[in-house]
Amino acid sequence: MNRLGAATLGEVRGAILPGYGRDATGAGQVHLGVGAFMRAHLATYTEAALERDGGDWGIAGVSLRQRTVFDQLDPQDGLYTVRVADDKETTHRVVGALTSVHVAPEDPGRVVSLLADPRVAIVTLTVTEKGYSIAPSTGDLDLEHPGIRADLQGGGAPSTTLGFLAEGLDRRRRLGAPPITVLSCDNLPSNGRRLEGALRQFAERACPELTAWMDTNAAFPMTMVDRIVPATTEADLDAAARTLGVRDLALVKTEPFTQWVIEDRFAGPRPAWEAGGALFTGDVEVWETAKLRLLNGPHSALAYLGYLAGFSTIHEVVADPDFAAWARALMTREIAPVTPEPAGLDHATYIDDLLARFANSTLGHRTWQIAMDGSQKLPQRLLRTIRAQLEREGPIDKACLAVAAWMRYALGRDESGAAIDVQDPLASRFADIAAAGQGAADIAGRFLALKEVFGDELPANPRFRSAVESALARLLENGAAATVRDSLRKAAST
Repeated sequence: MNRLGAATLGEVRGAILPGYGRDATGAGQVHLGVGAFMRAHLATYTEAALERDGGDWGIAGVSLRQRTVFDQLDPQDGLYTVRVADDKETTHRVVGALTSVHVAPEDPGRVVSLLADPRVAIVTLTVTEKGYSIAPSTGDLDLEHPGIRADLQGGGAPSTTLGFLAEGLDRRRRLGAPPITVLSCDNLPSNGRRLEGALRQFAERACPELTAWMDTNAAFPMTMVDRIVPATTEADLDAAARTLGVRDLALVKTEPFTQWVIEDRFAGPRPAWEAGGALFTGDVEVWETAKLRLLNGPHSALAYLGYLAGFSTIHEVVADPDFAAWARALMTREIAPVTPEPAGLDHATYIDDLLARFANSTLGHRTWQIAMDGSQKLPQRLLRTIRAQLEREGPIDKACLAVAAWMRYALGRDESGAAIDVQDPLASRFADIAAAGQGAADIAGRFLALKEVFGDELPANPRFRSAVESALARLLENGAAATVRDSLRKAAST
């Protein structure tokens, strides 16, 4: 079977094809982090903009770590398929917005040149929370990060997101290139502001002249992104090949729902992303807070508890009535009361919709995948909710159970004693805790001492500390499923 590419587009069946001239599309965007989420989300908005208005808004994609994505996309001329499915319908669309793909460690100079190119007006990022080298508890640049230390010392090619941005933007400054917009699309609170702050902290040490240039030549709008994009499997690739008639090794799968809310603050031109449904607003933070707390918080909670209970995917977790009821109680009783409602968003309807999205069996979203990098995700997804409830002396038991479930997961052994492949920047420190910890209170205390996750104030709160210790003790003694049922019974009696 032939592989998807420019020469085989005519062989594709059962899919929507690009309706614009790709050869005439210049690259006005650079994207850092060409993963599945980027391809299923923001590239589809750019595709819609190109379909409607054309223009030089093709995307030069950059992989900051590995060449896997390059090997998937470059032989296919940047073309790939987005499979959109729920339990009722499946559609396929071939996306042509990617004009080139580059591997930063193999050709860092080329990446810096792309960032400095005067024709580039937008740089977008999906590098995950850990890619910003920001300490989660403070929001400041992590000066102890090995890559940041190396990039600040100089003398070699950059290796971090901030290192590449600083060198690329500083070259723009020296070239006199036009202003540029740098758009974070990751699940960080106030993502644009935090990215700008970290980049300024980096630039003050590496290239001080850049900070003044950024004042008038760079914009960092905030965004909120929402689309569930699980990992693609070999079975997915085989099924798509049977449908499409060509083999696509860069296929991504996702759900019908998609949302992108963008602060309307750009340094120059931008694609017509509204053609794909993007919402431009002056206040992204209320949308971002609602999504991080009501979607990402319960998603992580279900991933940790579900994995420990033996569930492989999120839809299997919420198919269990106890877990579904527990998640609804977490959302309605603990999260929604301290979460803003943007105009047009009703909490009750949003919660119903989220649980329905979690139940989409076509996604096969693995609990293990969602559980990755918990130390980077916990502060914004769950700890902010807990802090808000503590301030009003509100309920925190279910959110604290989710925190305890993360600790139990991070110990690296499941309930049968099998090893867990814990993927996290702090994984080695988790292993030290697992080796040294003696009993729930001691283990919880060692985790709570991770200041980059919990800070100083929260671990010192006796109510929070007691709730986490108690929840961890129940998980260690009774297991996740029994603890969830016990949590539900307690909620019903109050």
